[in-house]
Amino acid sequence: MAKPEPKRPLVPTFDIMVNGTSLPMPVAAHVASVLVAEDMDVPGMFSFQLTGSDDQRTDVPWVDDALFSVGNAVEIKLGYGDQVEALTKGEIVGIEPSYSVDRLPQLSVRGFDRLHRLSRARKSRTFVGQKDSDIASKVASDAGLTAEVEDSSVTHSHVYQHNQTDLEFLRQRAQRIGYELRVDDTKLFFRKRATGTSAVLTMSQADGLIEFRARLSSVNQPTEVVVRGWDLKEKKEVIGRASTSDAASMGGEQTGPDSAQSVFGAGETIYVTAAIETQAEADQIAKARLETLALNYVTAEGRCQGRTDLRAGLVIGLENLGTRFSGSYYVDGVEHRYTRRGGYVTHFKARRNSS
Repeated sequence: MAKPEPKRPLVPTFDIMVNGTSLPMPVAAHVASVLVAEDMDVPGMFSFQLTGSDDQRTDVPWVDDALFSVGNAVEIKLGYGDQVEALTKGEIVGIEPSYSVDRLPQLSVRGFDRLHRLSRARKSRTFVGQKDSDIASKVASDAGLTAEVEDSSVTHSHVYQHNQTDLEFLRQRAQRIGYELRVDDTKLFFRKRATGTSAVLTMSQADGLIEFRARLSSVNQPTEVVVRGWDLKEKKEVIGRASTSDAASMGGEQTGPDSAQSVFGAGETIYVTAAIETQAEADQIAKARLETLALNYVTAEGRCQGRTDLRAGLVIGLENLGTRFSGSYYVDGVEHRYTRRGGYVTHFKARRNSS
């Protein structure tokens, strides 16, 4: 773990490895900025920019260099001094040279983690007698990834992937049951959101938190979610329900649904889907839907001194922000940014279901 220590300030640094080898020093010396972005809704992304020489008689040396060929494997590490930690492993998908008469030429190198491979083709196929976690394992295997899945419990007689990319399909299955989908190097994770876990780190304005903005809203905070579907085999309606008691608090005094009910009274949201076969499936979807809506009760954005242990999909603790806004937050997205002038800073987006 690489994080700043006020009593022992260190110089922010980076290490960019291409095909397993760090950039040569003459190349690394021209790196002007590095960005690593993680988001729970899209593949992880990275980019870095190299500036050319101030001698206009010299060509930008890396534009045609095979070092930055599309498909090359990239690992990016950030940190301080000799303490750097890997933030992403992915592949180059594009390069962008830029020329101007009033500034140095520049080359931007961009890439994604291997989750992007799941979006390269549309497929139509059927999965028979499998759980969503089984389907995720199958899709991962087909893409050359190792799957680490959490048992999703409910077995489906058949699930149809209709002209969708594997990424679209798996995200749809994950969102349906309140799971998250992400990749770390060659390992694909398909598991429940970590909202019920303890914070892996804590921050305050006295401990690296530079900026924090939040919004609390009782809009669309139902006290009950009702899922209605149709069992084609039994020719009958299937109804699943989830109430406020199914939304576990992230440490606050009241969840969003409870708070809205105490002021505005009970409210119900009906979610209709035809592709429900069992009561267990209906209840699972209803609970996931309520948890997702409750998690939008408090939304926040923040900026802190760069730290590699702040990652998307984790729960963090924020302190000394008042009673309502202090506590645990589920991190939706993170951007790690390094620049020559600004050093290393981490931006994050987070949500919380209680206050």
